[in-house]
Amino acid sequence: MRPSSQSPSTEVVLRILFDRERCQGHAMCAFAGPDAYPLDDSGHNELPPDSPVDPGLADQARQGALQCPERAITITDA
Repeated sequence: MRPSSQSPSTEVVLRILFDRERCQGHAMCAFAGPDAYPLDDSGHNELPPDSPVDPGLADQARQGALQCPERAITITDA
């Protein structure tokens, strides 16, 4: 039996860590990443505190985190 020529998927799963206490509703995350950051009616992020990122939205998630003036969003690869 020959080993498979395909290697197992090494795709990194990103997660958004969101601190609700620090969010002030500036909505800069959604401006930079409109599909990655849903907002409530007052402009606050509606994501659960620890959310997986759809691979197709990784760039938006990173950009949104960088734009947060309160630093309420962190992107991790774990």
